[in-house]
Amino acid sequence: MGSLPLPLALAARLLPVALLASAGWALAAGPSAATPSAEDKTTQEQEKTNDSAAAPSASAAVRKYTASPAPCGGVQVATIKSLVPGAKTAGQEIASTDKAVRRTCSWNALKGFDYRWLDVSYEVKASEAAAEKAYKDRVADKSGGGAVPGLGDSAYSVVNLSTEDKQQTREGVVIVQASNALVVVTYNGSDFETKKAPSTEEINKGAIKAAKEATAALGNGQKT
Repeated sequence: MGSLPLPLALAARLLPVALLASAGWALAAGPSAATPSAEDKTTQEQEKTNDSAAAPSASAAVRKYTASPAPCGGVQVATIKSLVPGAKTAGQEIASTDKAVRRTCSWNALKGFDYRWLDVSYEVKASEAAAEKAYKDRVADKSGGGAVPGLGDSAYSVVNLSTEDKQQTREGVVIVQASNALVVVTYNGSDFETKKAPSTEEINKGAIKAAKEATAALGNGQKT
């Protein structure tokens, strides 16, 4: 058989190379290469999980309080005059080991024979979950009260009467959870002439009023 013309001979030599290249491309781009292995899938899912954990939602960041407001400015002057007649409206801040997370202000006065005491306390927790747990624990310790609708994320009010040496004292406590912060208001009173205590309604309404103002003042603390 005679020799092939040069173009045909060249084509014949290049054909096996082309077939091998085509086969190699098919192996590289086939289903086994296009579909990640189980190990690759696990790695990708783990990376997604890590990214999600490292980037908290914007709404969570906005809602988180990082510091307590000045507690003595948490209740309006007119409310102090009404609830604690005769008290210095500036109040007295109680010493705290860490003012960034816990601050308390107190007002008290004896006018005639009527004595009143008001405390407003702020506590900033590391997370909303921590604040919720602390709120539930405190409510569990104060039986006999009830929820206060429309105040913070959750709010609870309770009033108790105590008697010592025939002198009555009635005390109201309001506990509020607002995001990762707690607001606790304590309001009590006694009449040293009659030995009686103010009514449950008076103490409860006063404590709730102070708690509403103190909770609204949370916005004066630093937020992220």
